[in-house]
Amino acid sequence: MGQTARVSAVVWTAAGSLLAWLWLLLCQGFFWRTDVRLPPRRDPEAWPSVCVVVPARDEAAMLPAALPSLLLQDYPGRAEVFFVDDGSSDGTGELARELARLHGGLPLTVGSPGEPPPGWAGKLWAVRHGITLARARDPEYLLLTDADIAHAPDSLRELVAAARTGGFDVVSQMARLRVGSAWERLVVPAFVYFFAQLYPFRRIGKEGTRTAAAAGGCVLLRTETAERVRVPDAFRHAVIDDVALARAVKGGGGRVWLGLADRVDSVRPYPRLHDLWRMVSRSAYAQLRHNPLLLAGTVAGLALVYLVPPVAVVAGLAAGSAAAATTGGLAWLVMTGTYVPMLRYYRQPLWLAPLLPFTAFLYLLMTVDSAVQHYRGRGAAWKGRTYARPEAVPDEG
Repeated sequence: MGQTARVSAVVWTAAGSLLAWLWLLLCQGFFWRTDVRLPPRRDPEAWPSVCVVVPARDEAAMLPAALPSLLLQDYPGRAEVFFVDDGSSDGTGELARELARLHGGLPLTVGSPGEPPPGWAGKLWAVRHGITLARARDPEYLLLTDADIAHAPDSLRELVAAARTGGFDVVSQMARLRVGSAWERLVVPAFVYFFAQLYPFRRIGKEGTRTAAAAGGCVLLRTETAERVRVPDAFRHAVIDDVALARAVKGGGGRVWLGLADRVDSVRPYPRLHDLWRMVSRSAYAQLRHNPLLLAGTVAGLALVYLVPPVAVVAGLAAGSAAAATTGGLAWLVMTGTYVPMLRYYRQPLWLAPLLPFTAFLYLLMTVDSAVQHYRGRGAAWKGRTYARPEAVPDEG
């Protein structure tokens, strides 16, 4: 009787997981599709002026592969680059100047904002400084991009053409992250997959929807909109600044578009699990608004959706329950099928798809670790800075 009850519980739990996957497959904005690329666009009659703002802290190792791609943009209008050295200790600012002297191209200005005041995240303080410098040129658009992002020569003109044609206030591309090491192959495509599951790209671009997100490595922003919604002052302490920016713009009546990039690539390596762990855990609990109830719900949801299917298959086979094994197997099959397009986008072998439950378990542990670090008072640590808990941030006067 006891074993029968346990098997029945496994069957019902697996059925719940299968129903969850059918809902995700059909009702979550088709998040699993990877065909959301730059929308239809045409060249404008007159190309608007653009200022590129690049915040950087200790990025000397990344700059040779990234900064020249910005300087050498094939853009028909007026454009220049404002590089903000955020207190680097590795010669980042001087290397940026040297690369500009070596490669030429767009004019480069290197500035330094000093240490951020209380209540400001370091990157956003640097972005604010760069935008302030850029406004002296009165650009129509700002391109906010990271120092580890390499752009194809036509990246800027394609972004601007898409923004002008579609009437978007924000056009953002999720840069293709580096996938070289074994851990990167296992974790990185899943990172983008999970992001798209939380913020389905198709919903972001639709008017009248509340879903809003951007990818901080590549954000083209209308300057007038930035001034109107107070970017980045309105979310100056945000750890997940790209989502905060998109929410501010959309909440202010602006239009936001986000999709996957074809030729915008991150050159930053994450060769070890430890590197990837830090990347995820530094902001995972912030994503949950530092709410323990949301954390508990997220852990339970990850377990039901990603861990139950393989457990049900193993338990069903061990107990001789065809119902448990079949139901769990169907849920696992749907999960695997939704992950295949992302693996193809990253040009990875499809045998990685059935391993998604293991990767999801790693993300579950990273999320819990993020909460543990928060309650230990460490906040979100990045490049030698530890940011205060939200409740410790002073209110705006």
